[in-house]
Amino acid sequence: MSQLRNVKILGTGKFLPKKKVTSYELDHLLGLNNGWVEQKSGVSLRSFVENETASEMAALASIDAINASNLHKEDIDCIVSVSGTMEQPIPCNASLVQKQLGLNNSKIPCFDINSTCLSFVTGFDTISYLVHSGRYKNVLLVSSEIASVGLNWKNKENAILFGDGAAAAVISKTPDTENSKILAGHMETFSDGAHFTEIRGGGTKLHPNHPTANETDFLFDMNGKSVFKLSSKNIVSYMEKLLSLSNCTINDIDLVVPHQASGMAMRILRNKLGIDEAKFMNIIHNHGNTIASSIPMALHEAIVQNKIQRGNKVMLIGTSAGLSIGGVVFEY
Repeated sequence: MSQLRNVKILGTGKFLPKKKVTSYELDHLLGLNNGWVEQKSGVSLRSFVENETASEMAALASIDAINASNLHKEDIDCIVSVSGTMEQPIPCNASLVQKQLGLNNSKIPCFDINSTCLSFVTGFDTISYLVHSGRYKNVLLVSSEIASVGLNWKNKENAILFGDGAAAAVISKTPDTENSKILAGHMETFSDGAHFTEIRGGGTKLHPNHPTANETDFLFDMNGKSVFKLSSKNIVSYMEKLLSLSNCTINDIDLVVPHQASGMAMRILRNKLGIDEAKFMNIIHNHGNTIASSIPMALHEAIVQNKIQRGNKVMLIGTSAGLSIGGVVFEY
């Protein structure tokens, strides 16, 4: 069955907090030899919030995306937050973004889609059907992530990977005179890895008043070796399926935009899949892993750096807690 959807990315935007943290600063902070953090993570510079909130960052990235789309914010008829983290448990992130954008009297629907680091990919794939069918005209997808507040610096190999930031995209139905479209989307979840990457506290299981909850339950925890083993076992067959659904070969893809997990993870992914370096979008060195914002942020950079043009075939791909592997192939 064809998955073709006549959907176009009208514009993208991003926002990074003003505070910049170098890997050499983290070397000093963590009592490590100069160069250790960058060598391990592939990150030389990342941004951390000071006073910014996730919804404020989301609104600023969204304004850029709306402007790039040559629209007004009043043209947006649905807001979907595609973040892996939440500003607060209730209400949904998207309603906070609506208020930040000054659209609180618009009545437009706002809701969240969360598949952790793959949230933008999942949201793009899912909401495209509603846009293709005409349910919505201009949908704002926005990922806004503050990783820095949830890092366990005692687990330095994980903590050094992350940065904060937001990225947004406006999607609309493709005009009849243009060719932008989604060719295929596909996601696979392997719940044997459900506890490989987690924040255990904050939900109904380990709530703030739970008698055995401790501080580390509310901080990010990842078994990197187990994640790597499970994802490596399944990534090639996954890729074959995604390409088959899109009726493409890897040589047909003009640019691969991966989740910016870590420098090492992306090198391994690129080599394993046989993707040329020039066709692989890598921004981790000056952004870090910005969770679900990382893929739309890298896509935004690819667009503003003219690494893709209208008509090019683009693959978004990544892994997420779950453990899930997901991707979308589309003609930009």
